[in-house]
Amino acid sequence: SSSDSDSSPSPVSIGKRKRTDIEYRPISQTSKENTEDSQDREGKEASPLSLPHSPVSPPKRKRRKKTKKTEEDLTEEQKLEAQKFERGEKLNLKKIKDRKIRGNLTKAQKLASQAAKEAVKAQVLLTEQAGYLEGEGMEETADFTQRDLVPHVDLQTASKMFDLILDQLGPYGIDYSANGKHLLLCGRRGHVAMLDWTTKQLVTEVFLNETCKDVKFLHDYSFFAVAQKKHVFIYDNEGTEIHRLDGMNTPAALEFLRHHFLLASINEGGMLRYQDTSTGQLVSNVYTKQGPCNVIRQNPWNSIINLGHKKGTVTMWSPTTKESLVTMQCHASTVTSLAIDPTGKYMVTTGRDNRLKIWDVRTYKELYSYFTPCPASSVDISQRGVVSFACNNTVQMWKDCFVEEQSKPYMKHQIARQRIEKLRFCPYEDFLGVGHSGGFASVVVPGSGEPNFDSFAANPYQTSKQRREAEVQALLDKIQPDMIQLNPNSVGSLTPSASATNTSNLFMQQGEKEQHKKTKNKMRGKNSSAKRANLKQQNVWDKNRERKREQKEKKEKNPSAELQNIPKALSRFK
Repeated sequence: SSSDSDSSPSPVSIGKRKRTDIEYRPISQTSKENTEDSQDREGKEASPLSLPHSPVSPPKRKRRKKTKKTEEDLTEEQKLEAQKFERGEKLNLKKIKDRKIRGNLTKAQKLASQAAKEAVKAQVLLTEQAGYLEGEGMEETADFTQRDLVPHVDLQTASKMFDLILDQLGPYGIDYSANGKHLLLCGRRGHVAMLDWTTKQLVTEVFLNETCKDVKFLHDYSFFAVAQKKHVFIYDNEGTEIHRLDGMNTPAALEFLRHHFLLASINEGGMLRYQDTSTGQLVSNVYTKQGPCNVIRQNPWNSIINLGHKKGTVTMWSPTTKESLVTMQCHASTVTSLAIDPTGKYMVTTGRDNRLKIWDVRTYKELYSYFTPCPASSVDISQRGVVSFACNNTVQMWKDCFVEEQSKPYMKHQIARQRIEKLRFCPYEDFLGVGHSGGFASVVVPGSGEPNFDSFAANPYQTSKQRREAEVQALLDKIQPDMIQLNPNSVGSLTPSASATNTSNLFMQQGEKEQHKKTKNKMRGKNSSAKRANLKQQNVWDKNRERKREQKEKKEKNPSAELQNIPKALSRFK
């Protein structure tokens, strides 16, 4: 119908439709109205100085001033103690031009100095003190026997003083774990046993029916290595054979580098080998050229291997060199044993010349020399600097040997009718383990062990979970063999600049090159017409040229012919 057609909207395209309900206004006007509305709602009046088109700035936040943490200044005594924990001298960082290297080194030095200060402050918590033995009046401490000391020590210490009678498969070599809780016994005839010596509980026992020359704990008590007749074998704490190291044949002695996971062995032919126990790779194979050797010890400070030879020399080795780093002539005859103190500063050697000598490793000079009743079979140094050596069936302990020359021993211990094979001090305990032909003896030596232990380094009370975590952490912190060197302080520091060290060498090399360099004939006119003509005339015979050449030859042959024509008045000037 017509009414319907009037009421219905006319068809219009969507794109051309106009919106009449929206009013377009400029942005400045909308912002002005919004600000006015907000001010009216808050009941505040706008400032007459503020312009309508200026944006509203948010309130400024007050910046907090960074306050530096004030540390307590150390006293003079604490500063002297802090020097014990510092390792190496500080570098002069002003000469370093590289900004990144300079920043890393400054950060490292700040952390090192902070760690030293914290270590000094933490000494307040170390309440344990080292023990000592002191006589009354005219009494000498060397006259006290182990039986005399039993009534005067506590029950726990008295329970650790014992003897194991094993006279069938001896003589016995011994080794303690890093935390001092477990003990390894190795009989020459094939008896190997591990026990918790504090509780006398046997962990494992193996009869190998083969000659065993040495035994060594690895990174913890869960694995140990045995130097057998033909090869080195690795066992676990249950006595199961894990590996046979074919690369280490006919071993004579073993040593293990804990921080590098390296097992070092010296064989009867004088071959020094390094085996990585974490990867199983043979790291180094060095021929010492010094003949058979069975004396091997490591320097705890820099992990350098020290070998004692039959010619009386002591050589120092690292896995990255094929020649010895240092060779010292220590004795006139065979070196029987040697030991190095935990600080790496002093070395004690014994030889068949009935001498015990103390050396300063820093200067390679002899400090003191002592006579021994007979050639010492073994020597060791405790954590507190007590030196013990064995002569036949007697053990002598000497105190303060590195400070001044001593005239009498600190303690003595005698084992009747037995020959002592090996001595080792127990870490963090005042005890000395003695392996002899008849078994094992645990001897108390007051003041020999470190009373306060670091649980991050070695924890005697660690649980199985802590042991697993410590093993993983040790693998993450493993040090590469390339970093073993005489001066470990140089690791992480800058080498001297080439201009300071190699300048003379560079000049010498340049001088040699200049000497060997051929001089070029830089004469001008090489290709001139006169030069070409002269070259053509060289092969042409000329009478005048031949006469001049003959005269020149005569002068060279008879130089005195010209002197005959000199007047007699001038003859005195001949």
